[in-house]
Amino acid sequence: MTTPYRPKVAMLLYPGLTLLDLVAPHAAFAHTTETHLVWKTTDPVRSDSDVAVHPTTAFADCPPDLDVLFVPGGLHQAATAADEEVLEFLADRGARARYVTSVCGGSLILGAAGLLRGYRATTHWSGIDVLALFDAEYAEGRVVVDRNRITGGGVTAGLDFALVVLAQLMGEDVAKLTQLMLEYAPAPPFDAGTPETAGPELTDMARAGNKAVNDEMAAVAEKLASKGWGRAA
Repeated sequence: MTTPYRPKVAMLLYPGLTLLDLVAPHAAFAHTTETHLVWKTTDPVRSDSDVAVHPTTAFADCPPDLDVLFVPGGLHQAATAADEEVLEFLADRGARARYVTSVCGGSLILGAAGLLRGYRATTHWSGIDVLALFDAEYAEGRVVVDRNRITGGGVTAGLDFALVVLAQLMGEDVAKLTQLMLEYAPAPPFDAGTPETAGPELTDMARAGNKAVNDEMAAVAEKLASKGWGRAA
């Protein structure tokens, strides 16, 4: 009896990633794919909430041909976006991956590697202006699909994103069954999940909280452009 093919998924880890950006998609992928948590080494990596995540695969051992290359966002994403070893890994695997994907600020790291030039994409609402610095076109939506680029919005969009990816990889029945097993039927206690519903006062507070992260990413975009990364020179 032939063993069913399990799509190969590589999920980038890095110091300071946002845990839910990673864990939500991982929960959806884990039982139907061959999932690799990838970093430079297999030493533990601390998230921006100080939870340690253990890579399963080093860059050098990551399968060369992937079905899905995935990047999460994080409060310390600028340092990763400026790391040319990371960018080289992403550019190499991304050139052959069936799907190149991200959640939240992970799209900015993909952009730094030159993988979103000329593509429509989304990111966390506070990072929309930075996304344009990498020659990507912002598109509104919790999940945006443009050819083989699939990007999710901020943090909790990771589950929506993963179900869209599963449907592309394995069909809607697998995605729907996964949604059912995760009992993903969101009914939030407050209607404050977007700037439009949260209102200007809360939105300004949240934007101020993310300003440093976005300023760092904008500075990285400028530096990378001079080196041939990110946007076209």
